[in-house]
Amino acid sequence: MKIGLVGFAGSGKSTVFQWLTGDKPDPARVQQGQVATADLPDPRVDQMVAIFKPKKPAIYAKILFLDTPGLDIAERRDNPRRLGILRESDGLVVVLNGFAGGNLADELRRFREELVFADLEILANRLSKVEANLKKPKPAKEREADQFEQSVLQRLVAALEAGQMPRTLTLKPDEEKAVRSFQLLTLKPEIVFVNQGEGGRTLPAELGALAPNALAAPAKLEMELEELPPEDRAAFAADLGLAGSQRDAILHQIFAAMGQIVFLTVGEDECRAWPIPKGADAVTGAAQIHTDLSKRFVRAEVVSYDDFLKVGSMKEAKARGVYRLEGKTYVVRDGDIMHILASS
Repeated sequence: MKIGLVGFAGSGKSTVFQWLTGDKPDPARVQQGQVATADLPDPRVDQMVAIFKPKKPAIYAKILFLDTPGLDIAERRDNPRRLGILRESDGLVVVLNGFAGGNLADELRRFREELVFADLEILANRLSKVEANLKKPKPAKEREADQFEQSVLQRLVAALEAGQMPRTLTLKPDEEKAVRSFQLLTLKPEIVFVNQGEGGRTLPAELGALAPNALAAPAKLEMELEELPPEDRAAFAADLGLAGSQRDAILHQIFAAMGQIVFLTVGEDECRAWPIPKGADAVTGAAQIHTDLSKRFVRAEVVSYDDFLKVGSMKEAKARGVYRLEGKTYVVRDGDIMHILASS
């Protein structure tokens, strides 16, 4: 899963990138899109390692973050190019400047306008081509396909022009497929992160109305605290009114906001968390492990993490009936421990 960090220049976006990934921003790389990975800490994996004592270290789910050049209102013509780097991302984290005392709701509105302008340019160009094609003679099946695409494009353009984000339209699968290749920024999952300064501040109600699940943390301050000797860290954090690092919690909230869960594979070889879209079936889970497993899928052996902890072993899980056999359509739940059985 690749998540794009976006925001206006001066929002501290690259600081957030470093805080989340531990990778220092390189101005030269950011211009083309700088990528770094963050492990998603998971106490469930740690618990499985303690029980199974595998040969390999714990393997956590990973989030790939993409840092990009900050947008500049004064150079708006260049913003679509800068945003273009993000089109292959699976979701967006919009970073707002929470340390300069500005209007956060207004900043978010202005940023969303930039996304709208970038997507409208793509959609309007495509709609013009489709409408030109409809004026040409062609087989009925091709005409129907063009008419369907035209209707979807018109719906999206109308929404954007009305200030409505297309992700709120709940497109049907065939409608989403018709515009998938455009990788529209306004269709991607979004979560807002307020990059706070020392002392922070309460998020305004106006921002809450625009982004109910907005997150906030002092990224730079937390990085500075991490550089202190452990014996001094707690005292300085207390002086600054910080209970502790929020990094891990923020990573989990971003992960969940992108519609992801994890399932676990455990054993004496390794204990590992695998990311998967919420609502995905067991075959999709098998594909995360290896594409061959999804092609040769027979069934999945499943026990929930909580049930496993209650009984203490796979043998007891089977004896007490909490170790289940599930088929292809089984919807994977967060924390499921799965073993995929495949044909030879």
